[in-house]
Amino acid sequence: MQKIQSICYIEENYLNKKRLIMEYKITQGTVGVRPNVTLPNPEILNVLGEDGMRALTKEHYEILRHSEIKDLFPPNDAGIEMAIKHASDFFIQICGGQRHFDQNRGRPMMAARHSPFKIDQAARVIWLEAYATILEDTNLSEELKESFWQYLDIFSIWMMNTRD
Repeated sequence: MQKIQSICYIEENYLNKKRLIMEYKITQGTVGVRPNVTLPNPEILNVLGEDGMRALTKEHYEILRHSEIKDLFPPNDAGIEMAIKHASDFFIQICGGQRHFDQNRGRPMMAARHSPFKIDQAARVIWLEAYATILEDTNLSEELKESFWQYLDIFSIWMMNTRD
């Protein structure tokens, strides 16, 4: 798979020396191709806790509500809150936590659930860029950020249903 872009964060210390914090690579996706995905390291949930995962998801949706793909999301607060709950439940579950999503919504079947929405490579990149932004502000180690990012990168390919 070809890497199409990277999102890099640079930190400047008190000596004005810069260092790369993390490079988030986005894999080129193809509609209908579902590469193997590896679940994130369960330690992510141990570090964040359920409340932290819910806060991370909420922050992600807040960015998306004001993005170029805002029309893919519910237009009202009640709808957004429900979407945040469902997404949080899903990510808690895939990080090895309680099976809230299964209990409340049934099997994930995420590609089918997203089929009513036009998700192309450009929308996917915006969705991923929002996660890259907020992951940098977590207390996750670089290793755990990388594990979650690798999951998000491949998982998001599965959601694509429209060519650019």
